[in-house]
Amino acid sequence: MRVFFSVGEPSGDLHGANLIRDLRRFAPGIEACGFGGPKMAAAGCRTLFDLTSLAVMFFADALKHYRTFRKHLAAAEEFLDRNPVEAVVLIDFPGFNWHVARLAKKRGIPVFYFGLPQMWAWAPWRTGKLRRLVDHALCKLPFEPAWFAARGVNAVSVGHPWFDEIDRQEAGLDQDFVRRMTNPASPAEASGRASARRVGDVVQRKEDPASPLLLLLPGSRDSEVKRNWPVLRDTARRLQQERPGLRVAVGCFSDSHRRRIEEDLRSDPVAVDVFSGRTPELIRSATCAIACSGSVSLELLAARLPSVIVYRLSRFNHFLATWFVRCRYITLVNLLAAGRIERDGRALFDPASPAAEEVPMPEYLDSRDRSADVAAEVGRWLDDPPALARNRQWLDRLASEFARPGASVRAAEYIAERLDVSQKKAPRRQAA
Repeated sequence: MRVFFSVGEPSGDLHGANLIRDLRRFAPGIEACGFGGPKMAAAGCRTLFDLTSLAVMFFADALKHYRTFRKHLAAAEEFLDRNPVEAVVLIDFPGFNWHVARLAKKRGIPVFYFGLPQMWAWAPWRTGKLRRLVDHALCKLPFEPAWFAARGVNAVSVGHPWFDEIDRQEAGLDQDFVRRMTNPASPAEASGRASARRVGDVVQRKEDPASPLLLLLPGSRDSEVKRNWPVLRDTARRLQQERPGLRVAVGCFSDSHRRRIEEDLRSDPVAVDVFSGRTPELIRSATCAIACSGSVSLELLAARLPSVIVYRLSRFNHFLATWFVRCRYITLVNLLAAGRIERDGRALFDPASPAAEEVPMPEYLDSRDRSADVAAEVGRWLDDPPALARNRQWLDRLASEFARPGASVRAAEYIAERLDVSQKKAPRRQAA
């Protein structure tokens, strides 16, 4: 039995790989193929093309790759015509995946969507398309099943797959690295490995072993790093100027991002350590974080790490966001904490506004440089340990309720049962 996957984002590649492994626990003979990234390929998926290398956000980015997407859509159509496929599984990436779903429906192939487009956030009118093109909507967030079901969508809750990955990460953490970063005896020990490099013309200073560690997470897409790294860098500079003992680390998604940031810091030095492939350890070592908006907020939640979220847009995309974004917040953790998700009026949420409500993770979606505001948010935590502790307690309450693994197993079991190929019951993961 062959299942065709269509995945176009780095996080989706990770969730797709986990889903493939869990699906084979119920149906060992299933063959995975389609569009996926390196993690899905490592899990045994025969990939037509790595769409994650083209991961895009917003309209302008998508238009740049329009011809490329059309070419790969034609390849998908040819593959579905030439090969028997029993199911199509879509993960995120709605702009392209709507077209893949349409190809599947024309051929009578059932469509499963694992990780639905966030229509409640920006496009509620598209639920009609979801009803027509998707047979089974596998929801990640607790408020989604009721929202989609009210609009006629066959929706079930499986949980968020990011918590599965966090659960898997625990066993592989480099605890020695965590200890070095948490309580460094010296700057050299803090760096620890060749993958971490002190960059720029850094003034040597004596480090206090108890000095706080600020973690910067600039995003997983090239475009995100390009837009958001300057905000994170300038915020760190402001904080270090006011607090000379503050340590700063950057957790990069890839070596190419690390090299880009190192090159930037050679011409615009800030005292930081730059790492790639160390994000789980850094999250568990840090005092607080500044992160580009994305699924990483769930990892920060699971670690109970106080964090400020940023996402810088072009002026044009920010203008579009004021019209199309329908939810109160862009950060999933803030939505989990909210009593309702709908936004009031056209103004985007701004923590610096006098009337802004308090949220567990202050977020800044803007086209302007908000480094001063972000620095003020983080500075309050660094200067007021009780405030930092209160935020951790808030995150702990949310994590205890929502940060539970098992989504991939539940999704795999659901898919296998609907295809009537489940040969055994895989054990469910214990709740966190």
